[in-house]
Amino acid sequence: MDFGFSLSPSSAVNLDRTDMSLYEMLCDREPTARTCIGCGSCSATCTASAISGMSVRKVLLGIQRGQYREVEKMLSHCMLCGKCTMVCPRGVNTRHLILELCRLYGNSEGEL
Repeated sequence: MDFGFSLSPSSAVNLDRTDMSLYEMLCDREPTARTCIGCGSCSATCTASAISGMSVRKVLLGIQRGQYREVEKMLSHCMLCGKCTMVCPRGVNTRHLILELCRLYGNSEGEL
């Protein structure tokens, strides 16, 4: 009998086996990344978030979880407007964080 739905594959992440080297390199280049509390203020003000789902909070979480493809997609939507940096209650330099991530992903010019 078909009930019109199916089970989704598990999205569980084993944090004990996740490679945190990219996150550590990012934190070395932009130390304020460690102070992010995931409040979502950056996403709430992000122009690209409404259109594409871009979220600095999700980017940091994705890096910590090893979800690099999803992070790369989100990075390509960032317009580097800086609104997220202005509203961050913890003072995370999100604009610099995005630029450093682009450099770490292999784009030497830091372009998205």
